[in-house]
Amino acid sequence: MNDASTRASLRISGEAVLKPNAAFSARTRLFVAVIAILGAAHAQAQSTTGTITGQAPVDAGESVLIQGDSGLAREVTVDDKGRYAAGQLPLGTYTVTLKKSGAEVQKRSGVTLRVGASVDVSFTAAPVQSLDSVTVSQNITPPIDVAAVDSRSVITADQLAKLPLARNADEVARLAPGVVLNSGGYTGPTGQRINSFGGSAASENAYYINGYNVTDPQRGMGGISLPYGAIDQQEIYTGGYSAQYGRSDGGVINQVGKRGTNDWHYGAQILWEPAFARADSVNTFYTNGLTASPVAGSLYKPNRENRDWVTTVSTYVGGPLIKDKLFFFLAGEFEREQGTTHNAVDNVSPDVHYRYDSPRWYGKIDWNITDNNILEVTSASSKRETQGSIYDYDYSALQRGERIGTADNTKTGGDLWSAKYTGYITDNLTISALYGKMKLDQYDQPGDYDGSLTYADGLINQNPALNGGSPIGNNQTVQTIINPGRSTRSTNTRIDITYTLGDHTLSAGMDNQVTRAIDQGSTASGDGYYWTYGQADPNIPISTGLNVPAPGGFPNGQEGYYVVRHVASSLASVRATQRAQYVEDKWQVSDQWLLSLGLRNDQFENFNRDGDSYVSQHRPQWAPRLGFSWDVNGDASFKVFGNAGRYYLGLPLNPGLNAAGAALSTSQYFTYGGIDSQGLPTGLTAFSAPVSSNNYYGILPDARTVTAKNLKSEYQDEFILGFQKTLGADWVYGAKATQRILRSAIDDYCDVDRITAKAASLGYDVTSTNSCYLFNPGRANTFNLIDASGNVVNVPLSNEELGFQGLKRRYYSLEGFFEHPFDGSWYAKLDYVFSRSYGNTEGQLRSDLQQTAASTSEDWDNSYIMEHTNGVTNNDHRHQIKLYGYYQLTSEWLVSANLSLVSGSPKICLGYYGPDLSDPGKYGGSYHYCNGQPSPPGSQGRLPWIRQLDIGTTYRPTFADGKLAFTASVFNVANEQRPLNIYPYSQTDPGVADPQYGQAQVRQLPRYVRFGVSYDF
Repeated sequence: MNDASTRASLRISGEAVLKPNAAFSARTRLFVAVIAILGAAHAQAQSTTGTITGQAPVDAGESVLIQGDSGLAREVTVDDKGRYAAGQLPLGTYTVTLKKSGAEVQKRSGVTLRVGASVDVSFTAAPVQSLDSVTVSQNITPPIDVAAVDSRSVITADQLAKLPLARNADEVARLAPGVVLNSGGYTGPTGQRINSFGGSAASENAYYINGYNVTDPQRGMGGISLPYGAIDQQEIYTGGYSAQYGRSDGGVINQVGKRGTNDWHYGAQILWEPAFARADSVNTFYTNGLTASPVAGSLYKPNRENRDWVTTVSTYVGGPLIKDKLFFFLAGEFEREQGTTHNAVDNVSPDVHYRYDSPRWYGKIDWNITDNNILEVTSASSKRETQGSIYDYDYSALQRGERIGTADNTKTGGDLWSAKYTGYITDNLTISALYGKMKLDQYDQPGDYDGSLTYADGLINQNPALNGGSPIGNNQTVQTIINPGRSTRSTNTRIDITYTLGDHTLSAGMDNQVTRAIDQGSTASGDGYYWTYGQADPNIPISTGLNVPAPGGFPNGQEGYYVVRHVASSLASVRATQRAQYVEDKWQVSDQWLLSLGLRNDQFENFNRDGDSYVSQHRPQWAPRLGFSWDVNGDASFKVFGNAGRYYLGLPLNPGLNAAGAALSTSQYFTYGGIDSQGLPTGLTAFSAPVSSNNYYGILPDARTVTAKNLKSEYQDEFILGFQKTLGADWVYGAKATQRILRSAIDDYCDVDRITAKAASLGYDVTSTNSCYLFNPGRANTFNLIDASGNVVNVPLSNEELGFQGLKRRYYSLEGFFEHPFDGSWYAKLDYVFSRSYGNTEGQLRSDLQQTAASTSEDWDNSYIMEHTNGVTNNDHRHQIKLYGYYQLTSEWLVSANLSLVSGSPKICLGYYGPDLSDPGKYGGSYHYCNGQPSPPGSQGRLPWIRQLDIGTTYRPTFADGKLAFTASVFNVANEQRPLNIYPYSQTDPGVADPQYGQAQVRQLPRYVRFGVSYDF
């Protein structure tokens, strides 16, 4: 999707009519029945639990008692091979006791679980003559989990407290190998910067809190996070995850919150990031010439004048309501960020004094109904509310001017609640069920809005002969009006069952999700339109595809100056259902070999604003997941593992708002002979009709025609082979090779004329009201059109007729690591990843363009836009080096550091099409041509390495018994503000250089310091 005149994503909104699918419901009931017959499923889906397993001397009457710090107690028998297992245990610290005929024989205390992991607690043979118990008070967890076949990292609350990290899920996830900050500047629901996993687009990840999917359902961009101090563990999956996980072909971030125990815990913390300790940002300048009416010479954004400071207050309390039975944990965090930001010289909000309030809270109730029945209730909230004042600004003198008005009031983020039941029916059978709801707000309302004023931008491109050499504008800062009820909602239902049968741990389950986008859309402010000024070569057509001629042949157009009137309006509410079923067998073939055999089936359906289904993917979409683990020495000191799997990704809600929606977005071009006191053009001469790059003329397409026939879901195949090995008693090292191949994608195809021409050649009398069609790029597609009699006709086009190469996105990596587990003195981990991501698509997004329209990006819209696209992708970072750790200098002092070195992504240069600078695809200067020459990704070189060192220190004075802590952290010590993304457009119009080409659009944050004090009672 593209709008050549604005290069901005269209926001849309309506109301959905719910229509249940009876056929699908029958299949779901059948599958549930099969599950009941099997008596099988697994409890580690979107894990919030762990497992304790081990060996014991083979003897009659043996059992193992497992007792947690939350009062939970489970006793399991030892089988005839001397093995025992207790799965789906809540995270916490446990005491494990071997018993014989009811008497204690040996005991292990201080056993701490890690989310989704199996902890081996084995017992040695006790002397025959002694029945006295033997107690070992330490955590004996082996450094290598030989029961795991996946690739993941787990960061604990203790590590989070010690390492210098920004306080959200995505920042923590960047500790994991292969996870990098996306280059598009994309942010999540509460403003956090989100990631790319293993070469995937930033919208292809999944986020969970206590087992509930909290991913943004509209575009897939991020999710909400827990208060930092409420995180017990964060699990980061980078590949190889089991059939229990789905709806991601990037990575998975799974946060597990803290819970109450039999001991009372409470505390508070204050953090401060002062303005005086924050380095100045780097100014942005024009890098490719100047505009027609420059404001302050080559200065574009005076970033050095920005100021920012942050204060965070948090507190928590947890403990027993009824000892051994009922527990609670409650945490709250309030962050306030204040400052001033100075926007670009052509921005209608030049100087903004802002305040961002981010309240977050988390509550959890755990009820041990009995030792065999547990109920957990989670509620969490993470929001961001913004407000501010807008001032005029003198960019030459760098001084604030008069107050213009009030900035938009926005409220984003939202709330969730979930309930989970776990039943240990027998030693071998466990059942769990989860249900929850989430609402994410997208409130955005102008502070001071004067509907009598018309919005105008691009003022720096005004004809200087008509404005006296200085841009003329007005105080209208609102371009579009948004419905205040705009939001998204989701519900999630899971049922998981685990059954142990001899050497097999069988599992099966269902995972259903319903998502809705409510009151999405916007309307142009004022009288329903706004203006944009531009300058073109007076003798070259502005767009051959849109039939916009050169302005030079029209009155007042001899110097190429023109103005565009944009009309925009849309409104919709849409929904989607995503359902899945899985089966899995963890087969302990021998004491040293484990096989994981899984199969997942996903179904997706999306509905337009009228409740009509436009995507219906109910046929089986089988996703096999196969893995193995070989405990080479039989003592968890050397593991070889591998995994092969297929991962499906459903469409987000976004396509229902554009390709399947009724958006109106047109542009009409004029020359002008004057500019009034409000900055609006006068003396207009139209030299085009209202045109739309994406055929957005406000008509809702027939739902039967929106997608290609037999549309396949996006899916990716992944292959992993690696090993982990201990080195002496203090080190673990390993290596891993990964390959990912995108097999199928969904995007929109907007060359409607090519489809209708093929229909005419087949003898069909058809017209099309579709803006674009959803299809599978890189292969033959059959489109549904409506003929003159109202009948659906099929129009097949081969990939060659569509004008494309085959779809390609491939990623491979070689990873190596060294890790020194914490031994009471220090911890460190070093990761190196060599990788390559290449092909002709990034996936659902185009981060070089900063497009947010997931699955309807500019890619594949027409054949011309895809020429010369084969190369490295936007998320290709050849080298990644990460080193982090901490050192306990004394009982009072601890120091920590986090170093990241990531090679730069490819530079992109886009321009008009071919040597003649035409516009056959109607997309302006968005083709892979630079100065008329082909410009595939990577051909223009690379952006510089992104290097960042963060350091921290903690002081816990002995007089406070370690409960009082003072902390200080410095982020980006070297203050390197290198670009992650540059402005890619080399031309504003055919033959006219874009002064912004090569500007840094996204940079590293400048150096800043965070001070803190906390007390844990």
